[in-house]
Amino acid sequence: MSDEAAAPPLPLEGVGVLEFTQNIMGPSAGLILADLGADVIKIEPAPEGESTRGLKGFAAGFFGYFNRNKRSLAVDLKRPAGRALVHRLAATSDVVLENYAPGTMDRLGCGYEPLRALNPRLVYCALKGFLSGPYEHRPALDEVVQFMGGLAYMTGPPGQPLRAGTSVVDIMGGAFAVIAILAALKERERTGKGQLVKSALFESTVFMMGQHMAGEAIIGEEMQPMPARRGAWGVYQCFATRDGEQLFVAVTSNNHWRRFCAEFDRPDLLADARLASNEDRVAARDWFIPIIAAHLARYDKADIVAKCEAAQIPYAPVAKVADLFADPHLNASGALLDAGLAGYGRTKLPALPIEMNGRRTTLRRDPPRIGEHSRAILLAAGFGEDEIAALAADGVIAERGA
Repeated sequence: MSDEAAAPPLPLEGVGVLEFTQNIMGPSAGLILADLGADVIKIEPAPEGESTRGLKGFAAGFFGYFNRNKRSLAVDLKRPAGRALVHRLAATSDVVLENYAPGTMDRLGCGYEPLRALNPRLVYCALKGFLSGPYEHRPALDEVVQFMGGLAYMTGPPGQPLRAGTSVVDIMGGAFAVIAILAALKERERTGKGQLVKSALFESTVFMMGQHMAGEAIIGEEMQPMPARRGAWGVYQCFATRDGEQLFVAVTSNNHWRRFCAEFDRPDLLADARLASNEDRVAARDWFIPIIAAHLARYDKADIVAKCEAAQIPYAPVAKVADLFADPHLNASGALLDAGLAGYGRTKLPALPIEMNGRRTTLRRDPPRIGEHSRAILLAAGFGEDEIAALAADGVIAERGA
């Protein structure tokens, strides 16, 4: 018996999800649910499929990364027969995900109210730019809310707001959507009823900014961008090494400081009363950090890494994307999956960043081709062969696209 066959059921096995999504926020929520075992049916526009399938440049990896472990049903929702098909599926589904522009699902006849009428147990999750309020009808993007929510201001140097280097808000918004869905499914056990839940980009950004809001209220000063912030720890930055590399080193406690001074042979710094506590070291950064920087510049990167490991001090190389493929920890721990990218072969991509009972989630299906599972999904839902053939011939569904 294979390991896959012997493995216990995944946590969300038996949960049926209809996913009407595009780009990242909605697909990332579907990815989490699918990795945890839900049967996620990706409802794609027939015949062309989800819009991110053909994106290039910065967005080239969107579809291939966020759509594993899902099945694809390609259907034309602008046709009455397409809407009727989806209504039939929704009547027996547990969850609907959608992240189209405000009002789109209502215009397509697949909004919350008509689907709830068919299935009162349905948990309907709308992932939007904004939650209820004056902004709720605005469109939004990850980058838009990073600027609007203060994240870009805090990320870049003063006067140069800068978005984060990945779609952090889209993915965070998707994760919060999953939290809401799981809570609603749990509540359904008690009430027998589903509900409408929402997650939003702007509010997700503001939630992440909460630590800065609390800090500003406490210190009574305007928070400065991260590159210009008043540090909370004496040693907490990148340093240049002798061999031309960079390494981030963090000394965040007095125990760290004692071990740092011992490992790097600086008993003079440990004995300096002006550097006795973390607060002292923070106050002394102007004269103290240049000494640390000059000392570390005498070592190659590998030497500093070895000493930080020995002293159990937090450190990090300045990694690039390519470095992640070969990272020894990721490769040894099951954190990278052997994943297929349609038309581009196979590569390593991150698994869900959790363990449950010592197990990691796995890849069960590569990202689907357009309509790859249309026939199987409809057969399982009770559609007859002739009915499916007629829908395909009429262009209401598409099957097994590229």
